[in-house]
Amino acid sequence: MERKLTTKQKIFCDEYIKSGNAKEAAIKAGYSPKTAKSIGQENLTKPDLKAYIDAKMAEIESHKIADAKEVLEFYTKVLRDEVVEEVPMSTADDVVVIKKKPSFKDKITASKEIMKRYPLVDPIEKQKLQKLIADTRISEAKATVAERLGNESDDKLDELMDKLIKASEKSQE
Repeated sequence: MERKLTTKQKIFCDEYIKSGNAKEAAIKAGYSPKTAKSIGQENLTKPDLKAYIDAKMAEIESHKIADAKEVLEFYTKVLRDEVVEEVPMSTADDVVVIKKKPSFKDKITASKEIMKRYPLVDPIEKQKLQKLIADTRISEAKATVAERLGNESDDKLDELMDKLIKASEKSQE
């Protein structure tokens, strides 16, 4: 069961996270400057305070690293000209900062990076496309055979179609 921290303990933990100094954190939390060093060290050994500090440190670290959604949002902003780059340009007298929209090359690079994450070569879509192509070939072959045979029996047509379907299934395996 997790114990709730007192206001003083929470302030101590937050100040310790900022400074890394237990004595200073204890003083800022309201402990006596005379006992701040020992109280600060003692607080760092308390499991509840240590757990709070560890959790906050992990949270801070996780916010430093961009997640996939944030990266994709950035690439999309580049692609849509929603970001600008500040480029220093030197003149005869001074350095001027110019705001520049992403170049065509930057947009292509951003597009490629987005497409790496959303490839069009999805295995299921690829299989659907192969099946569609095979069905089209079968239909074309069927029409060609029907033209050649004219009024002859449908049995020959069915026999030929079975052969084509089997050959198509073998090529997909």
